[in-house]
Amino acid sequence: MHQVIKKIVSGIAAMAAALGCVIAVGQPAAADGKWCNHSVCIETYDSGTYLGRVEVSVTNTNQPHRISARVWTTNGWSANTKVEDVAAFRTYRDQAYPQRHFPAGTRLCAEGFRGGASVGLPCVTITS
Repeated sequence: MHQVIKKIVSGIAAMAAALGCVIAVGQPAAADGKWCNHSVCIETYDSGTYLGRVEVSVTNTNQPHRISARVWTTNGWSANTKVEDVAAFRTYRDQAYPQRHFPAGTRLCAEGFRGGASVGLPCVTITS
């Protein structure tokens, strides 16, 4: 009887450990969603490995600044967004248009610049 209980407890412990690994690993991000880092966010509107449009937003501070962003992927695609003078407490927004499929596992990143200084660098992994 002791051996049976020991096997049942071992089985339950193994299941709990496996569930913990699944929760810890989680799902990588798909191509649609919003991801932020400090003052910069990237938002995509497509699904799977296709990216048609990527929106970048940079939150401004209590002073006017010249703001821009750069969007790129780890497989070589990149684009610079427009440079704009943004009033205090306003948010800069611009879009980049990759309009292509990327290999699963490619990283999409955007770096925002406020007054020439980097103010955030969100990245996300594209999955199928």
